[in-house]
Amino acid sequence: MSDVNDIRQRLISAATEIAGTSGILSSPSDTVGYLTDWRRRYAGQALAVVLPGSVEQVSQLIKVCSGLGVAIVPQAGNTGLTGGAIPLEDGPSMILNVSKLNRVREVDSLNNSVIAEAGCILATLRETVEGAGRLFPMLLGSVGSCQVGGLVSTNAGGTGVLRYGNMRDLVLGLEVVLPDGSIWNGLKVLRKDNSGYDLKQLFIGAEGTLGIVTAAALKLFPLPISSGTAMVSLSSMQAAVDLLKLFADRTGNKVEAFEIISKGQLECVLAHSEKRQSPLELTLPWYVLIELADGSIDWDPGRLFELILGEAIERNLVHDAVIASDSTKAQRLWELRHNISESNVRKGFSVTNDTSVPISKVPAFIEKVDERLTKTFEASDVFYCGHIGDGNIHVIVVFDRAFYDTAEKRENAAALANLIVHEVSVELGGSISAEHGIGMMHVRELEKFKDNLDLEMMARIKRAFDPGNIMNPGKILRSDRVNRIGV
Repeated sequence: MSDVNDIRQRLISAATEIAGTSGILSSPSDTVGYLTDWRRRYAGQALAVVLPGSVEQVSQLIKVCSGLGVAIVPQAGNTGLTGGAIPLEDGPSMILNVSKLNRVREVDSLNNSVIAEAGCILATLRETVEGAGRLFPMLLGSVGSCQVGGLVSTNAGGTGVLRYGNMRDLVLGLEVVLPDGSIWNGLKVLRKDNSGYDLKQLFIGAEGTLGIVTAAALKLFPLPISSGTAMVSLSSMQAAVDLLKLFADRTGNKVEAFEIISKGQLECVLAHSEKRQSPLELTLPWYVLIELADGSIDWDPGRLFELILGEAIERNLVHDAVIASDSTKAQRLWELRHNISESNVRKGFSVTNDTSVPISKVPAFIEKVDERLTKTFEASDVFYCGHIGDGNIHVIVVFDRAFYDTAEKRENAAALANLIVHEVSVELGGSISAEHGIGMMHVRELEKFKDNLDLEMMARIKRAFDPGNIMNPGKILRSDRVNRIGV
């Protein structure tokens, strides 16, 4: 214990000299919010939480931690769902929170690019580039708190993946501080650069295990001149898949988002948030939010919605529909989707899965998962929502806290629910993680479902970049797997 106390004092002293007294938090009352994930599922301990104000300070802090043998847990907005930004308790660690690195460094409207620091909040980034007549299309329910560094490190998705892709598709370049403290300046804003390995791709989705992203060059798009939103009710998941194809065939690349929500999930949102009214009667099992957008001056989304939805009703794909008549009403529709996570947490112990399968297999996936989960668990609800346009359906099991009244019961139930969903996903050629990442939640599942050669190559990359295993150890890969590489 005396050794740990000595390391802690040396770390705090060095970090204070680097980041200043305002850049370090060490008392329990100050650090508690950084040591627990927002769902209150994971909690850890750290010697200190440090908030550097520059990339140079990040570099110096990493060198200090390396010298002291202290693990570094990178953290941005701490809105993740798999515990990736929370320290493990198997050794001394420091949380390096990038929230003070929050500048938008450059907006280039002609090049359709922006350079933003890792602590820049997504809402701020979107508002800034909108002022320059441009769109950054990433949009999540946590838009007001999630930050660029976390979005890059988890390869975030969101509601716009169907048209714009996930974060990997939106990143042009990165600035990263490596585990030895060196600063890699890969902030290029080029669309074409075929000069060797595309190194930035290694850090996208790496969850801070290879280095700390301190800034990102991102793609921008022209602001849509016209957009429209509709909500429809359907009797089956197959009807939703068929409706997606109809919209794709009739509109080309104008489908901005296509989000599925189950009836039970909507009822949960209405019961546990301020959104007390549904625009449609909740009589059918499935509901879809559709957004169309285009930059043409004379384009009329309302008219297009009427034509396509009329055809869909004639083909018995859609039972009922409502088209938002203005942006305010459209926002109210989307708030139903963006309030899902918070509503589920209020209802009970919420376990959210993040699998993906080929779009054609989505109906079979839902059928198999629903049958297995409902047979396995009592005192629970199974909800569904997600980005049907890319096959990423979130299976959400909400366990009654009174029935699952201990942490052990809840974690055992969560592990079994995850296993069931992952087994079905892999059976249908899917992935156990589409956009949330592995974090600490799915490390064991990754070993179960990932090919061993894949894991071996990942461990070799980790070992090559971080031979001391100080960067977010135990996330994605078990530390003992990484440590035995090359031994």
